[in-house]
Amino acid sequence: MSHTGSVLCLNLLLFLHVVAHFRSNAQQQWPVPYRRVDSRPAADSFCEALFPFCPTGDSDGRIPSMRDSDVISVYRLQTPVWEFKYGDLLGKLHIMHDAIGFSSSETGSNFTVEWYELFQLGNCTFPHIRPKEYAPFWCNQGAACFFGGIEDLHWSQNGTLEKIGELTGNQFNDMVQWVQDDNETGIYYETWTVRSDPSPNATVWFESYDCSQFVHRTYRKLTELGAKLSSKSQTNYTKIYLFSGEPTYLGNDSSIFGQPALKNLAGDIRTFYHTFRPHQTFVDFAVSLLEAYEKVVLEKSFYLYYNFEYWHLPMKPPYIQITYEEVPLP
Repeated sequence: MSHTGSVLCLNLLLFLHVVAHFRSNAQQQWPVPYRRVDSRPAADSFCEALFPFCPTGDSDGRIPSMRDSDVISVYRLQTPVWEFKYGDLLGKLHIMHDAIGFSSSETGSNFTVEWYELFQLGNCTFPHIRPKEYAPFWCNQGAACFFGGIEDLHWSQNGTLEKIGELTGNQFNDMVQWVQDDNETGIYYETWTVRSDPSPNATVWFESYDCSQFVHRTYRKLTELGAKLSSKSQTNYTKIYLFSGEPTYLGNDSSIFGQPALKNLAGDIRTFYHTFRPHQTFVDFAVSLLEAYEKVVLEKSFYLYYNFEYWHLPMKPPYIQITYEEVPLP
């Protein structure tokens, strides 16, 4: 490398160091705010779902309006993830999916609204490493699904189906408009909640953005509209935590994978995510588990993708934890 090239590379590294220092010391807000978009982009055709998204919902996202004289019952819905395939298996690990049900007293119609991954949880948690593209490729969109009916057995057999309140028809219509606006601007799913430690007073570095967070946002909106919500049971929800020291901002795709001076960082990120690639054989999966343990536990390192940007997490014990904890109704 020429002297001029070396100087340019050094200046670039110094610039990135200054930017990271400036972000962490002068501007950084914790938890990092979830970044919304102006409108939802079309999903890339490369992304494929094992199970189709919202198969019985209206293709145009249309939701019927209710008369103001109507009384709409509100139901808290919860069931083990993939209950339709594995029954209560993931429920024993407290890995639950959440939704909200509605029932019209005037028409007798029932409805369910939920927010979940377009291309399943694995695609939302880890990217694809494609040979012809240096940057990892993400299929991490999530979206709202509104469909007719409440599958009573699906929710009640291994989970929860509980009436928690009532709405007027106008309140329901206002909530529907809010769901559509929320869905248009909050487009990507985030599995992890990242904290400094498990204690109640821990610093939260990043919040998840998943099915339960959608339910909480909707409950808050309903109370803003004047609804009174209450539950006779404890309202617990699944949280998947990573524990780390203060995260370091790294950059986005173009600033990391488009810079020769950062090829080592780019390569490390690709290697890290390659460990979690989909469609592995049993032998490959066993090897990947050992590689993941080495990286996350022994080297105490994790790369997080949030707001279309990469962060490095200096991991701390207990590293990862799945909890089923109470979040009271607003």
